[in-house]
Amino acid sequence: MNSSVADLIAEVIAKEIRPGKDGHYSNDPNDSGGETAWGVTERTARKHGWEGAMIDLPRPIAENIYEAEYWYDPGFFDVSTISMRVARELFDTGINCGTERACEWLQMALNGFNRQGKDYADIAEDFDIGPATLNALRAYLARRKARGEVVMLRYLNSQQGAFYAGLVRRRPKDEDFLFGWFDNRVVI
Repeated sequence: MNSSVADLIAEVIAKEIRPGKDGHYSNDPNDSGGETAWGVTERTARKHGWEGAMIDLPRPIAENIYEAEYWYDPGFFDVSTISMRVARELFDTGINCGTERACEWLQMALNGFNRQGKDYADIAEDFDIGPATLNALRAYLARRKARGEVVMLRYLNSQQGAFYAGLVRRRPKDEDFLFGWFDNRVVI
């Protein structure tokens, strides 16, 4: 694991753990994700071969899951070669909102910011970060420079915040988490 992704994972775990005896573990009945350890849901842990009790999930296994599931598989590592700040946001958003949603929001932003195709061609909003998305991100940042990176982060965070607000409207039990999401997830 390289130090960049290790740092990102440590940041996420710090957001996910709670003070107390079993701070790395949660089984809140209002959490739609169900049981989690180190912020990894039981469903995701099982997908990666964990068969034990969630409270016993070792941190190194959780870290490996984060690296595979939320860094390499969705292509956020590839984004990091262009913009680490955008990749960091996609990584965190992917963990909390789903990687496909994070990919789609990036693609939506790139299409919306291309000035009707004057800067680069529209790309498919296909939830997949491939060569077309990476080339569009390069072209966007070449045109918009450092300010473009800030605006992209604002866009992605705006989408994330709207997503959380929509969750609360559909599932009132999520009100328990809304303040925390806006406090430590919707940030630039």
